[in-house]
Amino acid sequence: MEQLKHECGVAMIRLLKPLEYYEKKYGTWMYGLNKLYLLMEKQHNRGQEGAGLACVKLESNPGEEYMFRERALGSGAITEIFGTVQKQFKDLSKEQFHDVDFVKRNLPFVGEAYMGHLRYSTTGKSGLSYVHPFLRRNNWRAKNLALCGNFNMTNVDETFARITAIGQHPRQYADTYIILEQMGHRLDREVERLFTLAEADGLTGTEITRYIEEHIDLSNVLRTSSKEWDGGYVICGLTGSGESFAVRDPWGIRPAFWYQDEEVAVLASERPVIQTAFNVPAESINELKPGQALLINKAGCVHTSQINKVRDVKQCSFERIYFSRGSDMDIYHERKQLGRQLVPNILKAVDYDLDRTVFSFIPNTAEVAYYGMLQGLDEYLNEEKVKQIAQMGQHPTHEELEKILSRRIRNEKVALKDIKLRTFIAEGNSRNDLAAHVYDVTYGSLVPGEDNLVIIDDSIVRGTTLKQSIIGILDRLGPKRIVIVSSSPQVRYPDYYGIDMPSMSEFIAFRAAIELLKERDMREVINAVYRKSKAQTELPKAQLVNYVKEIYAPYTDEEISRKMVDLLTPKGTRAKIEIVYQPLEGLHKACPNHTGDWYFSGDYPTPGGVKLINEAFIHYVEVEKAFQY
Repeated sequence: MEQLKHECGVAMIRLLKPLEYYEKKYGTWMYGLNKLYLLMEKQHNRGQEGAGLACVKLESNPGEEYMFRERALGSGAITEIFGTVQKQFKDLSKEQFHDVDFVKRNLPFVGEAYMGHLRYSTTGKSGLSYVHPFLRRNNWRAKNLALCGNFNMTNVDETFARITAIGQHPRQYADTYIILEQMGHRLDREVERLFTLAEADGLTGTEITRYIEEHIDLSNVLRTSSKEWDGGYVICGLTGSGESFAVRDPWGIRPAFWYQDEEVAVLASERPVIQTAFNVPAESINELKPGQALLINKAGCVHTSQINKVRDVKQCSFERIYFSRGSDMDIYHERKQLGRQLVPNILKAVDYDLDRTVFSFIPNTAEVAYYGMLQGLDEYLNEEKVKQIAQMGQHPTHEELEKILSRRIRNEKVALKDIKLRTFIAEGNSRNDLAAHVYDVTYGSLVPGEDNLVIIDDSIVRGTTLKQSIIGILDRLGPKRIVIVSSSPQVRYPDYYGIDMPSMSEFIAFRAAIELLKERDMREVINAVYRKSKAQTELPKAQLVNYVKEIYAPYTDEEISRKMVDLLTPKGTRAKIEIVYQPLEGLHKACPNHTGDWYFSGDYPTPGGVKLINEAFIHYVEVEKAFQY
């Protein structure tokens, strides 16, 4: 109901044939550019703040540009950047446009290697200067680097101190710029290593350049650059000499998939976008493994290399619940299973009264879990029908059978998003009044005073929209009871690996736990967590403990959910409100291969995550609350 800000998305294409091949087979040398557009549009769910693309042209002559970049801000950035590229071709005659030699010599973005990025800020920093790809320029073609990624590093402070200590001077204090400088530095060293070898072999002039570009080892660059990175990442890059690469974090936090045939090698953040863009089955697509890199050299040879040792693999579960496209066959089944598993708790919440309960969902991202919930309810109802028929003896009447068999799960489109709140209205009361009307209801979809209403969502994080809009608008229908169901567990902790999430005080689960501690005269728990968190600020990251877990420890999930109801129910609500969450065990059962559950459990996969949650709680007590308990 209240959208989390998404994480970023990446796409990369390397053509493995000369441009003339695509002109002849597909009628256009723009095959790679067009496919990149498809990959990016199909991942538009991953970034609405900006987009960028980069292109490298192989075998350009001295004095000719060979690396190109275009970036734009806003939800229409993809259309804008590709439109800008297309404008540069509009004045060509038909003959010129289809003359591959001509366009390659004279036009930008006519190349063999492409890379695209969709941005969603996870740091609060915005503006065109923060839109990927980033460029690092040099007169040596092999030292030029374009970089983009879906990532967030938790150890920016330490990395910044380390690289400045050896004399580097990053232009900005941001993880992307720092990574660019780190990798650029190692790329420089790799080129210089090869230069020395070439000279020792007696090569001179352009022979040295060719030797460097034919022997450069990006796996070594990646290995030396990333060995101390702490975070979730998929980082992609192009070099000016035509090398392409993508590397994934050793915990497997952020996802990436790749595909290769004789014409193309491609990588994207999500599997189904490759399936759709290239019309290939899921079985043909590989997942980039944790700590692994996909490497494509100037000659177009594709291989993978294990860059970093695999750590305790914690693939992100929120990818499965919320962020990734539900069209992936595995994610689709997992989301259905999440909905199905909630059925016992839902039945308990409505006193097993299916005949007087209507089921629906908000928002659209919860639709697949909704179908799974309905399937589970159908299975339960069928079992009930069998029991009823068995109790009727050997000669039930037609009317009796018809009454039993006609029972159905009642599902309706109860709520829909009606308008987008206009951000130019800043005055508090007016804004809140408009917020209450963001959703509308379907009048007549249930019987007032008699029916229960069950609404399934994929996550409840802040609860703001529930309080300001959803509960009040649903209450207008007159249900006896409104049950809000979350297909994910209680979100208790921020993410620090690439998803922009609220501060501690905004999590409704955290607020509920704090209120329970206050009500039950257990404020000392808050103070103790603060003291223990404060006491470990100078410890090495590997020794840190997430003491914030102790805020939740005294209470069951159900107790915290009941307190959420108290905090979120608007005054004057007539219906009884209940909130039902997916238990953590249910998440693991539905998504057994994606055990990264730190949002719910507080078990961060890297030391940097524990460091940041420690700092967040200290900030909550000292700054947000402005006093110590």
